[in-house]
Amino acid sequence: MKTFDVTRPDERLRPLLMDKIDNLTKPKGSLGRLEELALQVGLVQQSLTPVLRCPQNVLFAADHGIAEEGVSRSPREVTWQQLLNFLDGGAGINFLCRQHGFRLKLVDAGVDHDLPYERGIIDMKVRRGSRNFVHGPALTEEEYDLCLERGAEVVRQCAAEGSNVLSFGEMGIGNTSPSSVWMHLFTGLPLEQCIGAGSGLDPSGIRHKHEVLRRALDNYRGDGSTADLVRHFGGLEMVMAVGAMLQAAELKMLILVDGFIMTSCMLVASRLCPEVLPYAVFAHCGDEAGHRLLLDYLQARPLLHLGLRLGEGTGAVCAYPLVDSAVRMLNEMDSFAHAEITKYF
Repeated sequence: MKTFDVTRPDERLRPLLMDKIDNLTKPKGSLGRLEELALQVGLVQQSLTPVLRCPQNVLFAADHGIAEEGVSRSPREVTWQQLLNFLDGGAGINFLCRQHGFRLKLVDAGVDHDLPYERGIIDMKVRRGSRNFVHGPALTEEEYDLCLERGAEVVRQCAAEGSNVLSFGEMGIGNTSPSSVWMHLFTGLPLEQCIGAGSGLDPSGIRHKHEVLRRALDNYRGDGSTADLVRHFGGLEMVMAVGAMLQAAELKMLILVDGFIMTSCMLVASRLCPEVLPYAVFAHCGDEAGHRLLLDYLQARPLLHLGLRLGEGTGAVCAYPLVDSAVRMLNEMDSFAHAEITKYF
């Protein structure tokens, strides 16, 4: 199985970073979360003067066998149709990437369609959609490992292009279902608390979704290991995102975590390698039921509360200016000593 060498940031720099932050020309703690972010970015980059370079949003797309069970209001073909919309620049993530200076990478992890790769989609297709995990594993061991490696490969490409901060997004009709199952399995929270409306299910649709996922869990006959649970109930784009997150942490990159699905992926990444969490900035708390509970479980404090539930990386890119502000605070504010201002509180 693909493994990653992720180590926690060296804490020896923390006192120096704290001293610098506390002696900027402001009352101690008066810039709140920006000070916490500055400390986190400084530790990740092991620098008193961190720099954010070439931000990219990597969007993994795939179809899901579980969608056959009617767990989503949206038809399967929306996955590939929306991917073409991303190419044409007409989606939510497109205007946000343009606004905040992100490059958008589109990755086919397993879309059930013949896509125009010549237009810039990265072909990492493992298979044309995952299997229906009501009846058996969504992915084989080989497919699971391939997803981890291909997600990591995309991140290595981003690093070669000069990026040190990445957000991750997804597109895949039905992918709130594997996310809910992962959340239930790895947090121990009741399944019903992990299930939401997804793309707009009504109460009856949510009940049906719960029944389907409960049946899938009852049918599971694997060994109960983290890897086996991930591949049995996972999605191609989701496992690829897990590999991408772990590779980003191994390369000491800052990871902007988007909504419910990407937070579920970070949960899995942390089960495979707990050292990944210091590299994660949780961008927002979305409108999908369970996201707040999942963030609480991870002891994560999201930066934004905007009621978002689009996915694609939109919340992560929205939150990026706050991270940029934190870095600018650290690099552009003067110190009391240099400015010859009496330190005040």
